[in-house]
Amino acid sequence: MAPELDRPRKLLLVVDAPSLLHRSHHARSHTGITDRSGRPAWALHGMLRQILEAIEGFAPDAVIFGLDDRTASLRADLYPDYKAGRAGKDAALIDQLERAGALLDALGLATLTPPGLEADDVSASGATWARDHGWNCVIITSDRDAFAHISDHTQVLRLINGGINASPLLNPARLVALYGVAAEHYLDFAALRGDASDNLPGVTGIGEKTAAILLTEVGSMQSVWADIDHNEGRGVAATLDSWAAEEGTRRMGTTVVRRLAAPGARDRYDFNVQLMAGRDDLDLGITPDVPGSPGLLPLDAERVNRVVGFLGVEATTSLAIRVLSTDPASATMR
Repeated sequence: MAPELDRPRKLLLVVDAPSLLHRSHHARSHTGITDRSGRPAWALHGMLRQILEAIEGFAPDAVIFGLDDRTASLRADLYPDYKAGRAGKDAALIDQLERAGALLDALGLATLTPPGLEADDVSASGATWARDHGWNCVIITSDRDAFAHISDHTQVLRLINGGINASPLLNPARLVALYGVAAEHYLDFAALRGDASDNLPGVTGIGEKTAAILLTEVGSMQSVWADIDHNEGRGVAATLDSWAAEEGTRRMGTTVVRRLAAPGARDRYDFNVQLMAGRDDLDLGITPDVPGSPGLLPLDAERVNRVVGFLGVEATTSLAIRVLSTDPASATMR
């Protein structure tokens, strides 16, 4: 059966909850907001405000929140230095990170804490779920690894200072404009570059600029490695030197091939791919054909009033009732 192209695609909003909480903690700790039990709530409140802004702006049909497993890490098991060097978390932030899932679940929103994994894996699986179900998807995160999931139907709202409204919404064209690399090559790009925030060094001598040029001119790293294996990298070198001649810059082909062929370079690349690639096959538990199931909007207004009201900020409670108990945009288009 041919697809019904005139039917609007529904929208799944996938939120990296720890990203919002970390940013809200640092931006709002000066407020000292506590909930009605007296526990710290400024990060939870800031997260919720940003969620409400996003839902009001995007009008999604469903929302799922990815959370990190704070008790185990498959990536740290594989690489004990994973994320080493990061500053320790404030006790008030830890407390709010541990309560975030319960708050969101109480509202009736969907959360997923995959065993041994992270919110990044929920983002990857959300993009796959949306693709497989004919939905659009927006991922909200500060993690650049999510750029690998950008497509014609998945965009990434990259959280930066200034909150939701000041953050760029990246589609395939904007990703190329900003980073010079296509979304389908972004994981290759990141693995070559490395990620200092996760304590993952890149391939020695291959920085962001060189990685972007290599992938744009040659294609995927599968093609690059094949040429190095079977043609001593002559094709890669020639392509890069041709690009340099057109741009009027110094030839770089031989140098790049030598660095990629150096002992340990491919092992470093492969290891980074293994750690950076998000799991895209998690069961999100979203059942769009079952009204009232977790994650589907709208939510029950009384429930929203009770749960958000516990944070003790009347203006946020009123906003939450208005935003979360309103039909999504697609409901008026059916």
